[in-house]
Amino acid sequence: MSSPARFDRGHTDDLMTFLTASPSPYHAVANAAERLEKAGFRQLSETDAWDSGTGGKFVLRGGALIAWYVPEGASAHTPFRIVGAHTDSPNLRVKPLPDMGSQGWRQIAVEIYGGTLLNTWLDRDLGLAGRLTLRDGTERLVNIDRALLRVPQLAVHLDRSVNSDGLKLDKQRHMQPIWGLGDPHEGDLIAFLEEEEGLEHGSVAGWDLMVHSIEPPSYLGRDRELVAGPRMDNLLSVHAGVAALAAVSGAGKLDHIPVLAAFDHEENGSQSDTGADGPLLGNVLERSVFARGGSYEDRARAFAGTICLSSDTGHAVHPNYGERHDPTHHPRANAGPILKVNVNQRYATDGSGRAVFAAACERAGVPWQTFVSNNAMPCGTTIGPITAARHGIQTVDIGVAILSMHSARELCGADDPYLLANALVAFLEG
Repeated sequence: MSSPARFDRGHTDDLMTFLTASPSPYHAVANAAERLEKAGFRQLSETDAWDSGTGGKFVLRGGALIAWYVPEGASAHTPFRIVGAHTDSPNLRVKPLPDMGSQGWRQIAVEIYGGTLLNTWLDRDLGLAGRLTLRDGTERLVNIDRALLRVPQLAVHLDRSVNSDGLKLDKQRHMQPIWGLGDPHEGDLIAFLEEEEGLEHGSVAGWDLMVHSIEPPSYLGRDRELVAGPRMDNLLSVHAGVAALAAVSGAGKLDHIPVLAAFDHEENGSQSDTGADGPLLGNVLERSVFARGGSYEDRARAFAGTICLSSDTGHAVHPNYGERHDPTHHPRANAGPILKVNVNQRYATDGSGRAVFAAACERAGVPWQTFVSNNAMPCGTTIGPITAARHGIQTVDIGVAILSMHSARELCGADDPYLLANALVAFLEG
């Protein structure tokens, strides 16, 4: 992958497979772990003592995954090269008391997760996925990937001003999906899931469930040069990071330890035990240092030499809203990954980081672009500034330019996922 880049339809096909198989963060990390295991990585338990051995290792916690490869000859103070990403996407999530209804319709009570574009969830066939926790403490992934739910929009005949005044949606009143007819009964949804999963009635004690569009990803356009699909923000980066880490593991002598850090809860601030603002990454990196016989001094030396590429999707220039973008920075689809810059530290990139990213792209033969927000528009943020501030690690914000960010279905260039993966390989190879 580190040879001069060209479009690889196989990589994008595989991305679409990954998106379809990962309707929740829990599915995403399970699928990532399966791919890493096939590449020779092994799972470690956080409650066990860790050995000093070389090779690929990973830790799973909820919807987060930290994976790393210890090369032969790595010392306790060997620095890390980290690809950071997140596994969560804005969506609708099931409330603790899910069974509700109105006017003879049975509905599921949902809460809005992250900054989702509400209208994109209307009139779509929706499935249900996530994690069930059983009374014995074990967990079960569940994925009802068929037309189970729907959030129906009000007909234009009952809202004559919708096309002139705009659609106005109340998050509480208008976003509760239907899933049948009749009166709601407490426990119906969980009983249905227990039956679907072949579990005993009453065996489910807790759940983390969310809806997803069941429409699969697809190529789009006359020349099939675009890809439309769900959860590209940010499973596109997770998929590229897994592919890059697997590619560099065992590929020769490395003078650093390549790492993939895929966090949950980026879309609502990263403040959780599986988010970038929690202790997970720092704990894993420190334990890796100490497992190799290192001291706090070795830990400090390793962190001081560490670099992180925070990979998250960014905004491609919109053909119908060009004025919303900075006039001199117009990232385009299929023109390579973007370097994300904001002097107010909404992104962590500085001039030194720009040089790191440019060098990686040059080695990979990958074109790249720069994204800066319009001064009159607020700028989003990523795990990049959090990682830099929490761990004292040099961090560079990058990603792939997409349209329809935070929609139930987003759009990117078909070349760009492969170009990003090539750049990440070159970065991890160093």
